[in-house]
Amino acid sequence: MPYPRQCPARREGPGRQEKMTVVARYPASTKTSLEQRLRVRARERWPQIASLQIRHRGVFSYVDATLTDATTLKLCRLRYVGSASQWHFAIYRASHDDYDESVFFTGLLVGTCQDALDTACGLYLNDPTAWTRHPTN
Repeated sequence: MPYPRQCPARREGPGRQEKMTVVARYPASTKTSLEQRLRVRARERWPQIASLQIRHRGVFSYVDATLTDATTLKLCRLRYVGSASQWHFAIYRASHDDYDESVFFTGLLVGTCQDALDTACGLYLNDPTAWTRHPTN
């Protein structure tokens, strides 16, 4: 009876190939653009927000809001997917102290950073009108 052959993919040791994950680079110009877009949207649509705090870690940007009564709320996490105008979105879940991948109110998995802010603020500031699009013409 012949010996079983060892599959090259199962071989252990230095010859084993590792799978690499390519992560999109997150340019400083995109971070600046994101911060500007979010702050403009907060001023235009959310008077309850006194300021936004935006932290960048890897391909993620975390958005918190300080309200006019000095309360700070974690809102959402945005994931850079290679474009300054399209983002993945995760809502902050206070009940679990984590971020949960979410869809935009449009039903899509990607959207603008402004739509992500509106979705999170609509939930945390109790304004479901944030999830409706108004005709532009």
